Amino acid sequence: MALDFSGQNLRGRNFKGRKDLVGANFSYADIRGANFTNVNLRKANFSHAKAGLQWHWAISAAIVTVLLVSSALSKSVIVALLIASLVVISVALVASRYNWAVALTANLVLTIAGFIALILALIISAVVASPVSIFNVVLVGGVPIVLAFLGFIYIAVFGSRAAIISTARARVEAGIVPFSIAVADECLKTAIINTGGTSFRMADLTDANFTAAMLKNTNFGSANVTHACWLQAQKLDFARVYATYLEKPQVRELVITGQGQNKNFDDLSLRGVNLQAANLVDASFINADLSEANLQDADFSRAKLKQTQLDGTDLTGATLTGAYIEDWGITNTTKLHGVRCEYIFMRLPTKQDPDPLRKPDNKQEVFADGDFADFIKPIFDTLDLYHNQGVDPRAVAIAFKNLAENHPEAELEIVAMEKRGEDKILLRAKTAAGSDKSQLSAEYFDDYNQLKALSQSQQLLLVEKDKRIISLENMVDTALKQPKFYTQGDTNMSDISGINIQGSSNVSGIAGNNSIANLGTISGNVSIALNQLPDATDAEKPGIKELLSQLQDAIIQSTYLSEEDKAEALEQVNSLAEAGKNPQESTKQKTAKTAITMLKGIFTGLPAIASLVEAGNKLLPAIAKLFGLG
Repeated sequence: MALDFSGQNLRGRNFKGRKDLVGANFSYADIRGANFTNVNLRKANFSHAKAGLQWHWAISAAIVTVLLVSSALSKSVIVALLIASLVVISVALVASRYNWAVALTANLVLTIAGFIALILALIISAVVASPVSIFNVVLVGGVPIVLAFLGFIYIAVFGSRAAIISTARARVEAGIVPFSIAVADECLKTAIINTGGTSFRMADLTDANFTAAMLKNTNFGSANVTHACWLQAQKLDFARVYATYLEKPQVRELVITGQGQNKNFDDLSLRGVNLQAANLVDASFINADLSEANLQDADFSRAKLKQTQLDGTDLTGATLTGAYIEDWGITNTTKLHGVRCEYIFMRLPTKQDPDPLRKPDNKQEVFADGDFADFIKPIFDTLDLYHNQGVDPRAVAIAFKNLAENHPEAELEIVAMEKRGEDKILLRAKTAAGSDKSQLSAEYFDDYNQLKALSQSQQLLLVEKDKRIISLENMVDTALKQPKFYTQGDTNMSDISGINIQGSSNVSGIAGNNSIANLGTISGNVSIALNQLPDATDAEKPGIKELLSQLQDAIIQSTYLSEEDKAEALEQVNSLAEAGKNPQESTKQKTAKTAITMLKGIFTGLPAIASLVEAGNKLLPAIAKLFGLG
């Protein structure tokens, strides 16, 4: 049974090392100055608790604050002497990276030097200024130096210089203060909090509840705050939150208020955040990381979720109506039970197309309850490799082959290639459950960018080592020439081979200058190849020759295929005819498999009523079966 400390006076109590605080109730308790360092506090309740400094430390901090405010009386002197004290800070920070003893010695020596400088300033001021100026020199010069000296001695022993710098930099990025002043302020805050404030440093606060808690002068540094609830928490801006998602001011505001409507959270790390029932209407999370977040019942209506990572995220009961989900990163661990969604957009809006790729396609239709999860499920386990600048098909082929060979446990299978714009392409690969898609993507693009930088001759040397690369290169090249190309569902890297190149760097039949070969010539070549195949022995059971002849006629007579697509389709029929001479040979089977896959890709965009679609659905499975692929 969980322990109950609700409403108790726990000021200054040391809970470090306790093993019995999982789910403990600290609601409305006074935990000022309490030490919870490195304690397991999963599901603990700190709602309405009062954390921070004990009264004697609060009084000391107030005195320091008054002195610092008073120091603003003389702007000209504070600048000079603050620089001197910041020299102490800077040298101490640098020295502490190598040796704490050196850091401590540097503090002492440089602070003494600061006092000497202060005495000289007093002498000069006594000669040229009034007694009031002398008092200001002492006040504004002595206080920063003394504080820097005392603060850094303490920090050199107990503080985290990396946390100080990172937190200060975050404040600078937010436009709050200059970097040097931010560092000094963070050093002072660290010394105060580490000495007298409530400490949750490195504690496990997963699913902990801090609703309406007072958190000023509290240390959450390096704590696990996954799914912690911060609604209406007070003074969180005055807490130490380094190495948590709370470092960014806009994230702190979001988790405290639950209001993110029309806000921009692009590129932010929100991994493990708790935004249950949050208002995120029209918010932008482009390229943000919301993995493992609690987004139950959150409202993402019209939110931009392009390339948003949602691995392990709980979207149970969330509203996604009108959201833009271009290349979002859902996986088989993303929870979509009970998602409310009437329609979705597969691309970001533009002025020319404010409703891009709406699903369902019919604007008069909406998803029924539960339909959205079923609609989106087929792309759960894919690794999406988006190429947005001058795609190099050969580099793509080599990099993907290398990735597949380096990570056989990922079971990579290319399931789709989709053209985006004029020279952009999305390569989508199925992966084994549990694969680290972030690592796979990073490794792939590191390799791809290096390969892309190589000369054509250097790339050719790599290709010559494994001719299978040519096949994938040609598939990418084909995808760039047509709106969408899907590979067969069970096509893995080792099976991608056998495309008939016929002396061209492109897929057979498509010339390098994009001109379309004469359809009559291509069709004639197909007929010649078909005539070399044996006739079926049973008139009621057509063989490869008869099936390919029917497919050839259906392609030529199609009114939906463009001339270019007809040329490409006939070339694939020609490849099947050549492979049909030895249909049980493994290399010919691979050639046939690739050709059938290419034909399916060409037929994908045709209307369902097209006769060629019906012919393809009937003939291609029968052809595959004769090659032993069915």
